[in-house]
Amino acid sequence: MNIRPTDESGDILPVFSSANILKGVRAEAELVNDRLNMLSGDWWENPAWGNAALEMLKESRLTEADQRAMAAYITSFIRNTPGIRDVRDVQYSTEGRRFRFSCTIETDDGTADIQYEV
Repeated sequence: MNIRPTDESGDILPVFSSANILKGVRAEAELVNDRLNMLSGDWWENPAWGNAALEMLKESRLTEADQRAMAAYITSFIRNTPGIRDVRDVQYSTEGRRFRFSCTIETDDGTADIQYEV
């Protein structure tokens, strides 16, 4: 898999040579991050696509059961990303209304750590 790199705000960066294109596990990790950061309703062509984690937070006060449900949802969302073989070492925590999630993804090209906060 090849993918164009993005900056911290998710904007696609210019690519002036093929060396700047992300490949392999780095590309797959970038795709996971891009998918996590695209919230439901963000894409005008298909508003149902995207991560519904923010919508889940609007409906809940993040009890322990809600945290488990949120972690399970995000794990499943990541598993549905093309190129992802497995999601492991899932950890999550809350601080106020902030939900933090981390995991390791396994791809055909290797593993990468994913961090997500909503």
